[in-house]
Amino acid sequence: MIEVLRNKNLTTRFQILVEIANAGPTVQQREIAKNLNITPQAVSDYIAQLSGDGLLVAEGRARYRVTNQGVNWIIKTLRELGDYNTFIQRAITNLSICAAIAADDLKKGQKVGLKMKDGLLFASASQKYEASGTAISSARAGEDVGITGIEGIVPLEVGRVTILRVPGIQRGGSSKVNYDILKQRLAKSDLVTSLGLESMAALRKTGAEFQHYGAVAAAIEAAKSGLSPLVVCVDSEAADLIARLEKERIAYQLFDAESS
Repeated sequence: MIEVLRNKNLTTRFQILVEIANAGPTVQQREIAKNLNITPQAVSDYIAQLSGDGLLVAEGRARYRVTNQGVNWIIKTLRELGDYNTFIQRAITNLSICAAIAADDLKKGQKVGLKMKDGLLFASASQKYEASGTAISSARAGEDVGITGIEGIVPLEVGRVTILRVPGIQRGGSSKVNYDILKQRLAKSDLVTSLGLESMAALRKTGAEFQHYGAVAAAIEAAKSGLSPLVVCVDSEAADLIARLEKERIAYQLFDAESS
C-alpha cells in the first residue's frame, strides 16, 4: 500500500495541504480543524511541520501558500492514489460478474475462494483464501466460470520486469549475444517478449517460446497481473522501454547479454 495510506501523519499533512490549496490564501485553522475533525492545536502543529519541510509558507495571519515543492508532493501523492484506485478496481468488484478459471469442479450457486496464480484468477472449492464469491454456473476444472458477489481482496503483487539488453546489428547482433546469460534469464521468467529483430533472432536460436508483437504492452500487462516477464531488448530500444515502465510505475532490472 502507498505510504500516505499507511502513515496517519502523512495522511493528515496531505489533507491540510489540499484544504489550504482549495480555500487559500486565507483560511482559518479552526475551519481546517472542523473539516478534518481534528483539534485546532493539531492543525497548528501540522502547519509548523509543513512549513519546516518547505511545503507551505505562512504569509501573515491566517494566510498560507502551498509552495512548488508542496504542489509537486500533492501531485505525486494523487498519482499514487490513482494507481491504488486502479489496483482496487482490478482486485475486487461487488457490482459485476468477473471471469475466473475453475480450479475444481464447481456447481451453480457454490461459494468459492478466489486466488491469483500465474497471472490468472482461479475459483476454488476451498474457501481458505482472502477473497470469495459465488459461481453463477456449473463448471468443470479448467473451464471458465462467472463469479459474482465478490467479497474481500484478491492479493496481487505487481511483478518486476527483467530487461536483457542485446547488441544491435552494428555491433554484431545475435552473433554477439552471451547465450549462457540469456538461457539463465529465460529459466527465471514467467513470460518472454522480444523487442527488436536482433533479440528475436537470439531467442529463436534458443528455441524458447516468446511474444514479439506488442512486446512492451504484453510485459506491462503481465507485470500488473503479478508475473515476472522478461523483455529481450535490442540496445537501441532500451531507453524507450525503461521510460514506458517508469511511466507505468513498474519496477524493473536491467542486464546486458553481450558476449565479451
